[in-house]
Amino acid sequence: MCGIMGYTGRDDCLGTIVNGLARLEYRGYDSAGVAVISPDAEITIHKKAGKLANLRDTLPEGGVAGTCGIGHTRWATHGVPNDVNAHPHLDPTGTLAVIHNGIIENYEQIKSELRERRGAVFTSDTDTEVIAHLVAALYEGSLPAAVRAATKRFEGQFAFAVVDIRQPDVIVAAKRSAPMILGHLEDGSMLSSDVAGLIEHTREVEALLDDQIAILTPEGITVTDLDGAASEGHRYTVDWDVEAAEKQGYDTFMLKEIHEQPQAVSDTLLGRVDADGRIVLDQLDFDPALLRATDKIYVVACGTSYHAGMVSKYAIEHWARIGVEVEFASEFRYRDPILTRSTLVVAISQSGETADTIAAAEYAKAQGARVVAVTNIVGSTLARTADATVYTRAGLEVAVASTKAFTTQIIALSVLALFLAQERREMFAEECRDMLDRMEALPALMHQVLEQEEHIAELARRWADAQYVMFIGRQVGLPLALEGALKLKEISYIHAEGFASGEMKHGPIALIDEGGPVIALATEGHVKSKVVSNIQEVRARGAQVLLVATEGDTEVKAHADHVIYVPDVHELLYPVLTVLPLQLIGYHMAVELGRDVDQPRNLAKTVTVE
Repeated sequence: MCGIMGYTGRDDCLGTIVNGLARLEYRGYDSAGVAVISPDAEITIHKKAGKLANLRDTLPEGGVAGTCGIGHTRWATHGVPNDVNAHPHLDPTGTLAVIHNGIIENYEQIKSELRERRGAVFTSDTDTEVIAHLVAALYEGSLPAAVRAATKRFEGQFAFAVVDIRQPDVIVAAKRSAPMILGHLEDGSMLSSDVAGLIEHTREVEALLDDQIAILTPEGITVTDLDGAASEGHRYTVDWDVEAAEKQGYDTFMLKEIHEQPQAVSDTLLGRVDADGRIVLDQLDFDPALLRATDKIYVVACGTSYHAGMVSKYAIEHWARIGVEVEFASEFRYRDPILTRSTLVVAISQSGETADTIAAAEYAKAQGARVVAVTNIVGSTLARTADATVYTRAGLEVAVASTKAFTTQIIALSVLALFLAQERREMFAEECRDMLDRMEALPALMHQVLEQEEHIAELARRWADAQYVMFIGRQVGLPLALEGALKLKEISYIHAEGFASGEMKHGPIALIDEGGPVIALATEGHVKSKVVSNIQEVRARGAQVLLVATEGDTEVKAHADHVIYVPDVHELLYPVLTVLPLQLIGYHMAVELGRDVDQPRNLAKTVTVE
């Protein structure tokens, strides 16, 4: 998502910063800006909505003189993408400037305090501006001390950097649960949210750790904890080239994005609870009370997003007690669906530019229904069309085959389900908060699954010569079976299909032959015993079965040739974990076959035509 760059040293900083931001463009963003401290100790700021090229067009032809500065590419979370909300942000006196990634969860509380005690006036809709105001309010002659004091006040996941004309060659940075990488130069210091921003200038880098403060000067970098005691980040030497740095050392963007999913899920969950402990949506342009009158929900989407929508059906019906139908967006408006003011349509699209999904949303609105968008892109057509939006905040997905978009969509839709349950009073606030806490534990559990990659890759390589692979599951396992099959066929070109395991006897079991691979989802839940019975049926006909099961379930080994275990979670949250081995199986089978996994044949990342 957002990109951070900073430089202080002997040379003019503007070119270094802007070129570094260009290295971070693959992360995705909707505005860009820079702040440079001039030789006469004034802050010059240029920022512009849109792509980096827009910012370049606003810069003076001769550049901006100065050897200390910061730059940013913003992925909007608080406030629409425009020139005002773009970073950097200034304090009220124009003395210091701030750039920021992540979310300050208690920014409203701090903003209210600053208004009451200091008469603060805020010019943007961002939480970032609160950082500038608070650091300025706490400044007593030392910028690092002010940043340390401010960081202690902040809640959430964030990384930010500050420059101040009173210490014109210093950059101070802080982070918590968001990346901040320091670059050690012979004649200066740099920082970035990503190694890709630094690799052109240095290979000696240091990852700042949580609740550490970095003070960058032309002479070097000092790291402290929040009390000012000397500390150290994680120092290492980068041996990647620039292209590999953008992939962060992974062979492909798809593999990188598979491994980014724990952080992406964590980002999706940021800021979902207000000061009163209630679940909130990003943007809601109608009275939430209207949701209590909702009597029917349609979920419309395409491809992988459709499968995420199928998962959401179980969550919404279980928690919010509203009937849900999931439909292909490409078919929805052609079948004359019954839509009223009491109908809610949830439209899902990673890019927010999927033509069929936009058309379905527009049709629903024209029929009087309310529309909630679930998308990754702030300001996209779908977001602008909808009455409310839940952003997934997955960051840029370069690989055509979607991975982290799927898991973040499931989480965003689960948040929506809890919001509906809360507004309809189908669940107590404590119950909603408990379920959200369980979601917040998922990233650590996802890491545990991803640590099994080599074992999963070995199994995948054994089946790379398969002509056909079948995926089966029940309840939330069914959309995962469909998604696993889709991933495999997308990138390996192997024929694969997903089925409801209870439907095997109604035709699909005829496809089973001796040694044919079947991948089954049989995690703990009220349908597990039924899935096991279906597994026994395919094994009796010669299938070779790979089972995805819950940790500790040793009995299930008797019904499979191979087992991949995932941690035990709430039944409706399993898809976020069980999809990971399915993605890795598809990936490693494709790699074994020599396929271009990032850009498979015949496919496009964003489908903007019917």
